[in-house]
Amino acid sequence: MQANEGKALEASVDGKSYARIPLKTRVIMPGDDLDAVITEYAKDAVQPGDLLFVTEKIVAITQGRSYRLDEITPRPLARFLSRYVVRTSYGIGLGMPETMEMALRECGTLRILFAAGVSVITKAFGRRGDFYRVAGDKARAIDGPTKNTIPPYNEAVVLGPKDPRGVAERLQRLLGGDVDVAVVDINDIGGNILGSTLDKAGERRLVEILGDNPLGQARQSTPLGIVREV
Repeated sequence: MQANEGKALEASVDGKSYARIPLKTRVIMPGDDLDAVITEYAKDAVQPGDLLFVTEKIVAITQGRSYRLDEITPRPLARFLSRYVVRTSYGIGLGMPETMEMALRECGTLRILFAAGVSVITKAFGRRGDFYRVAGDKARAIDGPTKNTIPPYNEAVVLGPKDPRGVAERLQRLLGGDVDVAVVDINDIGGNILGSTLDKAGERRLVEILGDNPLGQARQSTPLGIVREV
C-alpha cells in the first residue's frame, strides 16, 4: 500500500484508523466500459469489508458525458455569467464560458439565473456557496480543465454522472456484494458523495475519511481508491 505523493496513507475518524489506498489506472477514455475498468483494476485488490470509491469523472466519461471544448458553443448569457464565478486553485468550476454553458443545458436557464440572483443577494450579507446550493449537484459536478488536468481532458468539460447510486449498486454486485461502493466528487477542499451503497451516516463518515483528497488533484491517474479499516 502506498499513498500518492504529498498525501497520507491513513486517516483517523471517530477513533478508528482507515487506509486510503489509491489505485492507479490508465487514462479512461470515452467508449471504455466502467465494469471492465473496475474488473481490471479493482476486483482483485478489494477485500471483504472494504469500500471502493470511484471518482465521478470516470463514471461520467464512460457514460459519454465528456465534451471537447471545440464541441461547445457558449451562448452570450454563459459568457456573461461565467465572469462572476470565483475561480479557485482546485478547479475552474463554472468560471469559464464552456462550463457555464453546460450548466445552463444541464440545469435549465431559469434555475441557473435564480441561483445567480440568490448568490448576489446573500454574498452582500457575507454568505457564500448559495449559488451551488440552489443550482444543485448537477452544476457542482461539472468539471472543467485546469493546468494539471490529464490530457485529453485538459481540453474538455465533463458533466456529472447519471444515476450514481445505481452505478454504485451495480459495481457492488460486480465485486461480489461484500464490498461497499461510493461514487465521489472530491477535491482539495472537501467533497460530496454522489451515490453509494452506504447509509447517510456512512456517507458522512466517508466524507471525513476522504477530507484531504487522497487521490490528489493533479496528474496522479488514480481515479479509484480503497478505504480499509486498519
